[in-house]
Amino acid sequence: MIPLGLLVEQLAQERALAQAERRAAIVVSVLAVTTDPNAVEQVIASAQGDTPAENGGGGQLAVHGLAEQPLGTSYAATTDLTRAAQQQHTVLAPLDDGVAYLEPVEIGDDQLAVVEVHVPSAALRGGVWAAWGALVVVAAGLVLGSALVGDRLANRMVRPARSLADAATALGDGALDVRVTLSGPRELAEAGYAFNQMADRLAALRTAEREMVADLSHRLRTPLTGLRLDVEALEAAEADALAAHEPRAGGYGYPAADDDDRYRTLARVRQALTTLEHEIDVLIRTTRQATQATADEPPPPGRCDAGEVVAERMSFWSAVAGDQDRPCEVVVPPTPAPVRVPGAELAAALDAVLGNAFRYTPQGTALEVAVSRHDGWVAVRVDDAGAGIADPDRALTRGASDQGSTGLGLDIARRVAQTGGGSVSVGNGRLGGASVVMLLADAEAPPPSAPSRRGLIGRLTREPRLSRRS
Repeated sequence: MIPLGLLVEQLAQERALAQAERRAAIVVSVLAVTTDPNAVEQVIASAQGDTPAENGGGGQLAVHGLAEQPLGTSYAATTDLTRAAQQQHTVLAPLDDGVAYLEPVEIGDDQLAVVEVHVPSAALRGGVWAAWGALVVVAAGLVLGSALVGDRLANRMVRPARSLADAATALGDGALDVRVTLSGPRELAEAGYAFNQMADRLAALRTAEREMVADLSHRLRTPLTGLRLDVEALEAAEADALAAHEPRAGGYGYPAADDDDRYRTLARVRQALTTLEHEIDVLIRTTRQATQATADEPPPPGRCDAGEVVAERMSFWSAVAGDQDRPCEVVVPPTPAPVRVPGAELAAALDAVLGNAFRYTPQGTALEVAVSRHDGWVAVRVDDAGAGIADPDRALTRGASDQGSTGLGLDIARRVAQTGGGSVSVGNGRLGGASVVMLLADAEAPPPSAPSRRGLIGRLTREPRLSRRS
């Protein structure tokens, strides 16, 4: 804006000098025709009245050399007039109020006249201050406009950055459901996307951790079930012995004091079992209620022989079944049945299913556990002769139970089956009760696109097998 202001000032001076040159040219043209002082004086008076007011006005004309006194009003110094006459070209003489435009003119042999035009300061600066004012307004508008645009651009970057910072603070305070709306420059949008992925991962990890705690707690039911059954067997044996007055050391029956001690011991064990089961239920329910969404985290990679795992676990469950007078048949193939599941995970899933069967079916109910390998799949089937499962879909829902339990047993089996590339199905078995089948992908063969549970299980009776009864 400063160069523009200086240019306007220069243009105003050139305009005023050009006006003075035109007025001087009028007088010069008259002198070329006549040198009569009276005529020249009339021309001067006429020219002075034509001074534009917007150019400062008041410009005075004078002619020197026609008479002893200058014609018109003179402002120039004698030295400036002499210099103009000697140099014989236009001279601009500075004055206290403007400049004097001096134009020498030949009016005869060796005779010169000098035409003087007074250009006041107002004419030299005509319109300059208005132009400077306009430039200042424009400059202020540009500054304010650039500040406004800069603020909007900066706000476009600051708002997403502030939102990301607030979300990070909320996430640090434990609000795992907080997410960032992607906006702003590309870099901030990428940072917000990475933050959302991190928050999703953290939520999934916490969910998986809580579910793992619930699943591990549920595994404690297996030894608790066996211990409870042992206590019941001891109570039944004690009752039978006392009823039959079976001979013991020291005579028939037991002394009253020994009977009381034994019954008190059994009561304390039963009470301890009840308390422990209650505490495990509380732990499972607490972790389940704290979980807001299900995150199926893949377990550590592993591989095992399903037949070997089933045979090992049934050595424990067969003993329990024998104590309860349960007919128990175990069917495993003579060849390995490899699956892509760690042995501990498959054993935990089998324990969860068998634990439900022992818990929710009466003593003496028959059981059958079978392993089959066919068409790229390995099936682990648990059948019982109980009342069956009324709502199979609800039974497979995590945390849902119609028996007052935690509802995690079948869900553990489902997750293990999904880890092994398969699924779990619940239906009615050939023993008349519930049938739970875990289909697992064969580790040595690609699975088919659509496995058939009924066709696979139906072939169990036609395949070579190793059977053991308890």
